[in-house]
Amino acid sequence: MEGKVIIFTAPSGAGKTTIVHRLLEKISSLSFSISATTRAPRNNERNGLDYYFLSKQDFEEKIKAGEILEWQEVYPGAFYGTLKSEVERIWDEGKHVIFDVEVIGGKTLKKSFGQNALSIFVKVNDIEILRDRLLKRNTESIESLNERVKRASMEMQQEQSFDAVILNHDLKLALKNAEELVTKFLN
Repeated sequence: MEGKVIIFTAPSGAGKTTIVHRLLEKISSLSFSISATTRAPRNNERNGLDYYFLSKQDFEEKIKAGEILEWQEVYPGAFYGTLKSEVERIWDEGKHVIFDVEVIGGKTLKKSFGQNALSIFVKVNDIEILRDRLLKRNTESIESLNERVKRASMEMQQEQSFDAVILNHDLKLALKNAEELVTKFLN
């Protein structure tokens, strides 16, 4: 089976993951595409549930073998990507794929899936909101926080590359907008 794909992208801290998780609770025909990464797991993260944690060598071998649909070295030494096998697994279950990916990966996926994809960019009013949200997570060193904020500045300029943009200044409203967009696209 080949289904539709929903691509959520945003700078770190914009709220895309929260929106994606709420959509998964509300729309039973969606299934989450677990990304692969070379970064180390955080405290609560589990392999095969939060990410597929791969060594850099394994990740590079999968790229060469054509087993990764899109990939990016998001931060120095930290690769992220989408495994073809993950999309196939979801389609084999008779579901549509929902992605939570970084901005360049989102653009690549949209290009790959074309009209079968809805790409949504989640944004906030300004970069300081992102910085505050990342600080509250308490998962970043000051160095990695600054790297994420620097990257976010570049990513925020990419919103015009996506099918829709959701401003997440009010989570309840952002969730309502996301659900409406996704439901319309799937129907």
